[in-house]
Amino acid sequence: MDQLSYRTVSANRQTVEKNWVVIDASNQVLGRFSSQVVNILTGKNKTSYTPNVDCGDNVIVINAEKVRLTGKKLTDKVYTRHTGHPGGQRFATPKELFAKDGRKVVEMAIKGMLPKNRLGSKLYRNLYVYEGAEHPHQAQNPTKVEL
Repeated sequence: MDQLSYRTVSANRQTVEKNWVVIDASNQVLGRFSSQVVNILTGKNKTSYTPNVDCGDNVIVINAEKVRLTGKKLTDKVYTRHTGHPGGQRFATPKELFAKDGRKVVEMAIKGMLPKNRLGSKLYRNLYVYEGAEHPHQAQNPTKVEL
């Protein structure tokens, strides 16, 4: 045999098969749940994974306000942001963020695990987080995934 009969096949935008997935976040631990969602978003659960291509699925997270934080993280963990003005540093705990918007904690955890480049921004656009059990993506026929 003068040549190999198998080749490494890299996926590209035309050959990638993207699906829609629904994941229920109720009673899931935030960090473990987020890392599993990121694996699906990036496509690392597929055999055709290519690091420089968006080959992950579109993920719909429902019941985001029912996610759990272990230990005293609900009151002791601090999220820091800056308004851009002098003296504009703002602090918030997960408890305060849940009171304001139940989706924000889950979105921030998942976004922090994605790559910090243009591909990460594109992958983040494939994430849809909702507080209740309802979502407006019934037309895409999403499949339910248990984590």
